[in-house]
Amino acid sequence: MSKIDIQAVRNYLLDLQNAICTAIEQADGGAVFQQDSWEREEGGGGLSRIMVDGAVFEQAGINFSHVYGAGLPSAATTQRQELIGRSFQAMGVSLVFHPHNPYVPATHMNVRLFVAEKKDAAPIWWFGGGFDLTPYYPFEEDVIHWHETSRAACQLFGDDVYDRYKRWCDDYFYLQHRTETRGVGGIFFDDLSEWGFERCFAFQRSVGDHFIKAYLPIVERRKGYEYGWRQRDFQLYRRGRYVEFNLVYDRGTLFGLQTGGRTESILMSLPPNVHFRYNWQPQPGTEEAKLYDRYLQPQDWLRRL
Repeated sequence: MSKIDIQAVRNYLLDLQNAICTAIEQADGGAVFQQDSWEREEGGGGLSRIMVDGAVFEQAGINFSHVYGAGLPSAATTQRQELIGRSFQAMGVSLVFHPHNPYVPATHMNVRLFVAEKKDAAPIWWFGGGFDLTPYYPFEEDVIHWHETSRAACQLFGDDVYDRYKRWCDDYFYLQHRTETRGVGGIFFDDLSEWGFERCFAFQRSVGDHFIKAYLPIVERRKGYEYGWRQRDFQLYRRGRYVEFNLVYDRGTLFGLQTGGRTESILMSLPPNVHFRYNWQPQPGTEEAKLYDRYLQPQDWLRRL
């Protein structure tokens, strides 16, 4: 078994956080990320970097965390009995960007490593993560570009990897109580250890390194689009789905809260402004209806023959 190099993963994640912050600051054209370091009483801490009220981004948050402890709470081991009695380390970079312009999609990305150890036993470890896109006024060329880049991130690791992780993303970011996806998907993976540490880490790096390639071209194409109150109101309404998913289903949010993570950093994924509206549906044939009619069910965006 290849050696678990925790320091190499930590170094990569901090470099990734810096690289994405630099790219987003350039795309925004003025605002900068504010840094907020924190420590966890039980062990470890992190660095949260937040941009608020920029020219393009209403709120952009990207967290690095590396937390550890003598054991996991029962809520985190109910489905993983083999973790009981083990010390753990969890580290990752997680981001959520909420633009001002309704024509620029929101996005999420996460890459992480989990390690659980105990004396005289082999460590249990895995990588997880992925990225997904949440447009409010979608453009098919943007969705195709997003999925082409998602496929490129997976291409060197097997012909079936994109297909498997694309389906996993569709299944994971699905709001069962709404019978709709959160957005147009991307890739999602978890519990990845089967390839050995070095190859799994290489895949994590490929996913992290492809995020900016996937997202920034869409931002550049759409950030100058004119919009009015109708588009803004619809964006704020649809952001409610983001809140519902993160608070009801998201594993990272639940794990962070269960293990005593920093609440402000965990919940920075929530949009700064949002509307909830009772029993609302878009009028048939409108620009808003297109999202429901075409984009909120899983499909093969690359339409390979």
